[in-house]
Amino acid sequence: MPEISLFYGIRVTMYYEDHNPPHFHAEYNGNKALVDINESRIIKGALPSKQLKLILAWAVIH
Repeated sequence: MPEISLFYGIRVTMYYEDHNPPHFHAEYNGNKALVDINESRIIKGALPSKQLKLILAWAVIH
């Protein structure tokens, strides 16, 4: 899966033609989450609290 960002140990990846809704994948220390791009919310999975706040802020900025 193509990596689009890596910060504070959080890896952000995305497939060009993945299933709907539009989303990206976030991984941190074995934890995985799918994040809805339009709503900036977790669709599936979980991240630790600190990394969750960082990835949701990143989603809003980008």
